[in-house]
Amino acid sequence: MRISLYGLLVAVGILIADQISKLFFLGLMQQNPAGITVAPFFNLVMVWNTGVSFGLFSEDSASRSWTLVAVAAGVLVWLGWWLWRAHSRLVAVALGMIIGGAIGNVIDRYRFGAVFDFLDFHAFGWHWPAFNVADSGIVIGVLLLLVDGFRPQKTAD
Repeated sequence: MRISLYGLLVAVGILIADQISKLFFLGLMQQNPAGITVAPFFNLVMVWNTGVSFGLFSEDSASRSWTLVAVAAGVLVWLGWWLWRAHSRLVAVALGMIIGGAIGNVIDRYRFGAVFDFLDFHAFGWHWPAFNVADSGIVIGVLLLLVDGFRPQKTAD
């Protein structure tokens, strides 16, 4: 099986998990808009992120969402090219996670004008920005790319 196919399968899996979880939790949170405490360190919330990661560039403007969609589309083309040329399953899986997550968030931006975030963790005085399955896929994918970057590379002698 071509290595890039692993990445495509992972991308589809992340995308499906993201969209199903958003559908479920959006319905749940519309019934509980104040949020749901799950554990002392974890809540379910309804947050609409109009910016990018961690709410950056969230100023309100009519063209902001479409600009972010266009930028994401360009990045997705580049990631797809990189996936096609992937040299290992680890890289293919990492890129698949990033691609699936990015597409999931682009779908939100297209449908709602913002990304729906619902996972809210806090502990020891720290409170992380709310996130979703797509965001998790992107972050884990980037971490896997970093791991790959630090692995010894085979050299052709």
